Amino acid sequence: MFNNKYLSLIIIVLITFLASAIGGVVTSIFKEPWYSQISQPAYSPPSWVFGPVWTTLYIFMSIAIWLNWIKIKDTKNLKIYFIHIFFNSIWSIIFFGFHQIFLALLNLLIILFFILWLMKIYYKTNKLSFLLMTPYLLWSSYALLLNASIFYLN
Repeated sequence: MFNNKYLSLIIIVLITFLASAIGGVVTSIFKEPWYSQISQPAYSPPSWVFGPVWTTLYIFMSIAIWLNWIKIKDTKNLKIYFIHIFFNSIWSIIFFGFHQIFLALLNLLIILFFILWLMKIYYKTNKLSFLLMTPYLLWSSYALLLNASIFYLN
């Protein structure tokens, strides 16, 4: 299954966007009215920004792991990626579903750990994969700052 180059890309993209869909469904069900009622920092982006940003980031991270996979075929790297995707998808469940701002903050730290771990792997094996993860690292760092600020304000 993962030996076919293009089929592996399709599977990676599908799994990545499935995780995104889980988070999106939870967010759409449980976000309001809670999210509108909590204090947020002045630098919170408008809601419409999240869809295009996350779509781009999910495409970039899917291509990054796929390029790494087709180059070295290391299942350990795939496992790290999919564990990372699990933590990425449960952030929405923790934050919007359970309204646990601090636990979501801790989850973001785990996500950042995995992003850095993957980037370290990619730097050694595929520089383009490394570069494709850079916007994700920056956005997730911004998300950490937002999450920490929301925790502090509430």
